[in-house]
Amino acid sequence: MAQGKAAGAKVVSKNVEIAAANRALFRRHGLFVLNLIGSPGAGKTTLLEGTLKRLGLKAGVIEGDVKTSIDAERIRAAGAPAVQIETQGACHLDAAMVSRAASELDLGALDVLFIENVGNLVCPAGSDLGEDVKVALISVPEGDEKPAKYPALFVRAAVVLINKTDLLPYVEYSVERASADCRKMNNDAVVLPLSSKTYEGFEPWLEYIRAGVRRAQAKG
Repeated sequence: MAQGKAAGAKVVSKNVEIAAANRALFRRHGLFVLNLIGSPGAGKTTLLEGTLKRLGLKAGVIEGDVKTSIDAERIRAAGAPAVQIETQGACHLDAAMVSRAASELDLGALDVLFIENVGNLVCPAGSDLGEDVKVALISVPEGDEKPAKYPALFVRAAVVLINKTDLLPYVEYSVERASADCRKMNNDAVVLPLSSKTYEGFEPWLEYIRAGVRRAQAKG
């Protein structure tokens, strides 16, 4: 058991080291980097498609999935360069995967980099990829108890997006309850209800990204 713990600690230490190198690389390029985390079906790729079309900035995307390049193809169709990572069973991306994927992008030509993590609310929460912020995406059909049930992500997320608000008339869901549970764990989190279908509530999300880009470029 002690040997297993030592091996696990070594893996974590190596990830921290590579994440720091990623972060330094991104900062040299003045990039704002967001790690998007949410359950399968929460609408991560659809959110990115709408964001890319309306943001007005040069964006790239690293896509994480267990299998297939479907999401990367959707992102390219939306007009952004995308690199697909197939994790072959791993439930989250790690810093080394992101490092290799980033080497396939022209970072100097970008303002913002989105990392769409593998669909999961648990595994990706504690893994540093070198991002500036973690973005938690939850959706109305999932139920308003998600922040309370999966606290590790919401403690760390700088932004919580409550997606698919166009379904609120048809689903029993309290935006107030979900928002309050987020703030109990992380009072600094920005909670933004929105719809990736109707784009209601999108502008505060877009402005959050633009402000992050301005900060990153000033530092870079």
